[in-house]
Amino acid sequence: MSAHDVPIRVDHVGIAIESIEDGEPVLEALGCEKLIEEPVDEEFRWAYYELGGASRIELIAPIADDTFLTNYLAENGPGLHHVTLEVGDIEAMIESVERAGLQVVDHTEREDWSEAFVSPANPTGTLFQLMEYHESYVENRDGRSNPCIGGARVGRD
Repeated sequence: MSAHDVPIRVDHVGIAIESIEDGEPVLEALGCEKLIEEPVDEEFRWAYYELGGASRIELIAPIADDTFLTNYLAENGPGLHHVTLEVGDIEAMIESVERAGLQVVDHTEREDWSEAFVSPANPTGTLFQLMEYHESYVENRDGRSNPCIGGARVGRD
């Protein structure tokens, strides 16, 4: 029995790496196709890769010194950084997660999406990113990447 009735799916896994260029050949060898690469807040670059038509892997690499990502890489080295779950209602998911006794950190409303992170200080040791895409996200991608299965946000037709 589910703890909530919010539509949810795995959107992508994020891998922290020193250089996207160094990691890209691995993903290409696995059959991934690069969808997009962009900087974020002048702190890091992210690149999305599609695998098998519906699965995605994200590489994130620092472009500035002394950021959360450079600190993460210094402490942990390259590897799995987070699992992103697309949710149909981020506020309801945050309530569900907090009712379960988990800590939600860094809840941010952006123009094209809302996100919150479930602290990795949980029994899985995993950082979960909860993400709710807004309609503008799909509209603003200019066909460069399909953020949602079938072109719609999770739980929407």
